[in-house]
Amino acid sequence: MNFVSIIMGSKSDYKIMSECIEILKKFEVPYEVLIASAHRSPERAKNYVKEAEKKGAKVFIGAAGMAAHLAGAIASMTTKPVIGVPLTGGALDGLDALLSTVQMPSGMPVGTLALGKAGAINAAYFAIQILALQDTKLAEKLQRDRLEKLQKLEEDSKEIEQFI
Repeated sequence: MNFVSIIMGSKSDYKIMSECIEILKKFEVPYEVLIASAHRSPERAKNYVKEAEKKGAKVFIGAAGMAAHLAGAIASMTTKPVIGVPLTGGALDGLDALLSTVQMPSGMPVGTLALGKAGAINAAYFAIQILALQDTKLAEKLQRDRLEKLQKLEEDSKEIEQFI
């Protein structure tokens, strides 16, 4: 079974990452969720990534705050696409998480998204886009979703439009 794996560094990350989960549910994309820290439980993270690959994980999403750099650790364990979601918090309010996720050495990519909620939501969409490369039904759902967003924007605009 193809699925998306979401790994977060601590339980406090779940509030934001639940936004990611909701999008995956909306698109009926199977997913797993786990708390594993690159620094506090590296063996747990490594063992899980290897098992998830065997079970069919096609994309990994790593979410962590501060300079934890969970997504980079995941990328060192797999050749599957890894999406990083830096989270706010700590003394630098997410800047350290952003920099540690985006500044990967060459040949070890992590697709780094926005801080916080927007990043969590876009991580789900990006994972779905990756899966949709091999799944026409999922690609069609993405097209419908885009059309619905366009229609909503046009309806919202009609409520407030003013032209000279």
